[in-house]
Amino acid sequence: MEPMSTDTAPEPAEQPPGNGPTPELPAAVQRLWGDAAPRRRGPKPALSAAQIVQAAMDLADAEGLAAVSMARVAEAVGYTPMALYRHVSGKDELLVLMSDAVARDLPELPAGLDWRAGLEAWTRAQIDMGLDRPWFLDLPLSAVLPGPHRMRWMDQAFGALRSIDLPADEKLAIIGLLAQHVLGEARVHVESHRAAVQRVRREAGLPDGTPESELDPAAIEAAAPYADFEAVLARYAAPAVYPHLFESFSTWTGTVEAAPGADDVTFGITVVLDGVEAYLRRRGAIPDDES
Repeated sequence: MEPMSTDTAPEPAEQPPGNGPTPELPAAVQRLWGDAAPRRRGPKPALSAAQIVQAAMDLADAEGLAAVSMARVAEAVGYTPMALYRHVSGKDELLVLMSDAVARDLPELPAGLDWRAGLEAWTRAQIDMGLDRPWFLDLPLSAVLPGPHRMRWMDQAFGALRSIDLPADEKLAIIGLLAQHVLGEARVHVESHRAAVQRVRREAGLPDGTPESELDPAAIEAAAPYADFEAVLARYAAPAVYPHLFESFSTWTGTVEAAPGADDVTFGITVVLDGVEAYLRRRGAIPDDES
């Protein structure tokens, strides 16, 4: 992973005409964009915000977000906690910087995709990131501010919708809907996996900190919270009490035939984009005969 630079934020863009004066932005947002304070003269400091953020991310990758503290990060970079405060105002700002830095590693969308394929790739990349770095899902919403890396990723979504004749606010609403799906989809997978891992540890009498690599993958899969759903239905879903569940599952063969994708992630994205496509047709943004 390449080190993050906090010194390459773009110059402030020209203000769009007719929007009035730009409101004062929160200090954390200004720092994200390198616009909080003038640079000091003299030699470049040995420690930087970029190093601090990278160390915090490495710690979160290894031990989860709960392990990230100013003291632990200071230990990782070989400085005292007080030295960190010269570059980062505190843990709250560190989380803000981490939330933007993680978006740095999201890929460029392939060129030549139509709007639907582009949004599908955009959505899946974020779900994959959440599964690879589950600590991102533990960040408070107050830490997820529009920094340069997140803005670049949003710009790619607008690029995917470039051919769609909709006003900017409606495009933003569609992108926001997909972002909410990302959080929900990734959280279900991550939390289910965490619960399964903890159950395997508990049933094996192992300490909570036992590495997952020491556990049986088949046991983890069998311990998933919803692995016994069909068995619960068979034993407890009496037709008189749960008639609709009983009716639906009484003829189910237990196999998935004609699903729109090979996995749950694909299925969810497909259904959401089906809804977006129906909306675009109703708004006249795409022709009725477009596939």
